[in-house]
Amino acid sequence: MSTSQGAFGWWRRIALWKKILAGLALGILAGALLGENASVFKPLGDIFINAIMMLIVPLVFSTLVVGITSMRDPQKMGRIGARTIALYLLTTAFAISIGLLLSTLLQPGAGVDISFDGSVDASEAPTLASILIDLVPRNPIDALANGNILQIIVFAIGLGISLTLVGEKGEPLVILFDSFAEAMYKLTGIVMAFAPFGVFGLIAHVSGQYGLEILLPLAKLIGVVYLASALHVLVVYSGFISLLGRLNPVRYLQGSLDAMMIAFSSASSAGSLPVSIRCAQQNLGVSEGVSGFVLPVGATINMDGTALYQGVVVLFIAQMLGIELTLVDYGMIVVTGTLASIGTAGVPGAGLIMLSIVMAQIGLPLEAIAVVAGIDRILDMARTSVNVAGDIMVTTLVGKSEGELNLDIYNADNKA
Repeated sequence: MSTSQGAFGWWRRIALWKKILAGLALGILAGALLGENASVFKPLGDIFINAIMMLIVPLVFSTLVVGITSMRDPQKMGRIGARTIALYLLTTAFAISIGLLLSTLLQPGAGVDISFDGSVDASEAPTLASILIDLVPRNPIDALANGNILQIIVFAIGLGISLTLVGEKGEPLVILFDSFAEAMYKLTGIVMAFAPFGVFGLIAHVSGQYGLEILLPLAKLIGVVYLASALHVLVVYSGFISLLGRLNPVRYLQGSLDAMMIAFSSASSAGSLPVSIRCAQQNLGVSEGVSGFVLPVGATINMDGTALYQGVVVLFIAQMLGIELTLVDYGMIVVTGTLASIGTAGVPGAGLIMLSIVMAQIGLPLEAIAVVAGIDRILDMARTSVNVAGDIMVTTLVGKSEGELNLDIYNADNKA
């Protein structure tokens, strides 16, 4: 063994999530001590985010094609798709309900006196027709170049089905995509070795940017969002894993930690996708076919964290303004928030669009959105972590239901 291998052997033996957690803690400390000067570490975070974004399109495209061709059964693909969407919608309704319940009990907006200026125009969710039209890329190369995940998913599914139908003549291309996907998995592992340093740079910049003068007036709102997020992951997701999947929820949480840490620091579901795929396959034993199909879909349509955030923020604003909401308003928030999560899937600024739709539906002034705009990044970190945890939970359950979950890997005690 070389001297360098011996010197750094201890580092390699530490679980990745622990390294990332250490980077996150040190980043918070650096931001608190250095303030805005902590932005000197931001290039570390930017390099890491660029590396993660570099992986997304080739990884999603190759894993989807491999996943579709490995199924070889259109009925199975349809069944998996239906279960995936049903679970995402169900957990979204749970998420917004938890946000409403905690906001009602803890009253984060009571006694808050913050003025707001400016106006915000009401946003509209895209129509069903426009969503369906935009799903199909006119130019798949353009969709790949621009990172349009929904269009990439549609093209990859079409290509995977076609390769399956072609049969023997399509095998060389299937082998090529399989080899390409394996190379992308390896590249993801290489990039993830840099994760603790990237997370340190990202969090140092964010924590240095937000001083106490910004956080203190809205500390209760931040606390309720984070508490609701933790409850949704620990109770709803873990409960689904235990009750529906008959699986150990602790293993699910352990196996998802790497992806959740990246989601928290980057505030990007799409940016966390390569790590989510890695966690689902290597830590939880979900097959390439299921994880390659369910996770990219979840990264674009699963809005649990954002729905939860809607419930908390809408009630916060109503409480701040002294507006009493009726049971009908509460029901409208749940229904509108759940449906809006479908209509705004994959749309830039989806969180703001959803929030304005829900607020307009129950008659709250849209200008009040400005109150939470200053801390949106901090709230976004929590809701993105929930989104990613939900993606992995659904992937695990679908894998179990289809017999595509390796229980030896799932139950292996190697995630500490």
